[in-house]
Amino acid sequence: MNTIELFHLLALLRVDGVGDIVAKKLINHCGSAENVFKAKLKELKAIDGVGEVLIKNLKDKTVFEKAEQELTYLQNENTKVLYFQDNDYPDRLKHCVDGPVLLFASGNFDFQNRKMISIVGTRQITAYGTEFCKKLIEDLAIFNPVVVSGFAYGVDIVAHQAAMEYDLQTIGVLAHGLTQIYPKTHKKHVAKMEQNGGFLTEFWSHSNPDKENFVKRNRIVAGMSEATIVIESAEKGGSLITANMANDYNRDVFAVPGRTTDKYSQGCNDLIKTQRANLITSAADLVYGLNWEIHPPTQKDHKVIQKQLFVSLDFEEQKIYDYLQQNGKQLLDIVALDCDFPIFKLSSILLTMELKGIIRPLPGKLFEAI
Repeated sequence: MNTIELFHLLALLRVDGVGDIVAKKLINHCGSAENVFKAKLKELKAIDGVGEVLIKNLKDKTVFEKAEQELTYLQNENTKVLYFQDNDYPDRLKHCVDGPVLLFASGNFDFQNRKMISIVGTRQITAYGTEFCKKLIEDLAIFNPVVVSGFAYGVDIVAHQAAMEYDLQTIGVLAHGLTQIYPKTHKKHVAKMEQNGGFLTEFWSHSNPDKENFVKRNRIVAGMSEATIVIESAEKGGSLITANMANDYNRDVFAVPGRTTDKYSQGCNDLIKTQRANLITSAADLVYGLNWEIHPPTQKDHKVIQKQLFVSLDFEEQKIYDYLQQNGKQLLDIVALDCDFPIFKLSSILLTMELKGIIRPLPGKLFEAI
């Protein structure tokens, strides 16, 4: 996208009454943002939903002054700008009718990775939620997913940190401009995140983290991902808004169940009860729900797995692993019988262990330890 078109895009987005949906309609009809401002009155009137007030607002020259100021900043800071019609724009977000026309980015991104998940939840994360979030990402690391969240307190920052621990790309979607970081205490994570991932925002450079911005931000979190996972949520909260947006976009939604007496499980339990989310108790549930294929770990994956191997097995996994180590290749039914597990439970445990790279399935329902 050239500088002239970017200038007109910025100006168009500052026209009163023009949001992302209207802007896309105007651009698609006229061919470019520049052509929108050059279009004749008759042509504009022919566009469905464009009335006299909007046409009058398109004549407002002050939008060009604002666009010039923002363009100067973007050029001085060498900010990367993603346009919704370009190849480097998040692909799934292109299919959201209200997806941002422009995104501003800092960091290193790979939007070609199709395995992209959003992890959201309460800012008041509990020990239960923290443990689940970290283990989920650890067990998913073999798939090399991109982890998206909002860089806020609680679930967001736990998800970002866990992703960085396992060398996964992680993206923080901000509710303000790139000239600041909110909350300020998270500045210490910025440099590491930008090495493998980074930050996206639709808000102009000096925009503040105003309350209404967070709801707008949530649609990006929901729209750019294959699935949204809600770790913990009270009865009301921003993560439930994100889950509803994901449902509206026909994305998969998963929620972690909790005790009915736990304040920060009420939202998740309600999502599951009302069938707005699939229940998730482990990485295996997500892998099965999204139909992700399991590939042999790469050398890089192998190193990570070996480092974590024996410190991450729970009692049941250790029991099965020791059994396979001692007895070699065994049928699923025999493992279930000898280790005293029902088949449905054993299948879930074996899939989790397979994700960790410590066992492998063989033809004929056989399994062996690696």
